[in-house]
Amino acid sequence: MGGSLSRQDRLGQVPSEIASRILLLRDDALVLNKPAGLATHRGPRGGASVEDWLPALQMGRRHLPQPAHRLDQDTAGCLVLGRTKPALAALGAVFAKGLAVKTYWAVVQGGPAEAAGEIALPIRKISTREKGWRMEAHADGLASLTRWRCLGRGAGMAWLELAPQTGRTHQLRVHCAALGWPILGDALYGAGGAGGLHLLARAIALPLEPPLQAEAPPPAHMEGALRGCGWHQQV
Repeated sequence: MGGSLSRQDRLGQVPSEIASRILLLRDDALVLNKPAGLATHRGPRGGASVEDWLPALQMGRRHLPQPAHRLDQDTAGCLVLGRTKPALAALGAVFAKGLAVKTYWAVVQGGPAEAAGEIALPIRKISTREKGWRMEAHADGLASLTRWRCLGRGAGMAWLELAPQTGRTHQLRVHCAALGWPILGDALYGAGGAGGLHLLARAIALPLEPPLQAEAPPPAHMEGALRGCGWHQQV
């Protein structure tokens, strides 16, 4: 897989609002800082998505880059795209084998009493006519594991680092809510309110050659809560 390239050599024709979102650029892959509210893939009803950015991100390649995984629409942060078909296949294998190391930041309501731990709760999909589909922790679901540690605390909230060991839909949101500390801004799983979902795909590391690593800054809507939990003392 290719090595790192000069950003200036690749970004000249990319609109500035998209170029500013590129965290890492190399021959085989790039990592975007996906904004909260933007879907990874275009849904059946249309709407804005990362797919709208792909022509601008092609940058002379034969094929459009493609996301190698997905982030929930309301989750900000690191999204990896393959820039060639062989690279996309290699990236897909890394994610399918569970070799991607994903690190998330969340600000939750309340928070755990302990400093660190893990959540091992199976998750399944449910659907009702009134509320549509959602995920829930249930014994009949698929095995799901999240490791966590507390990075800071504030008034009625906590700043957590979350490391999902499985990749279930809405896993982090469901696991946090099931333990009584839902993620701030998550109206679906119990902690609504203004400001958006306080969940960030903070960092990703992939065992490629050379290794791929990237880190995303917190989005503006999370900064206030993070500072309230001590983040300003660690930057």
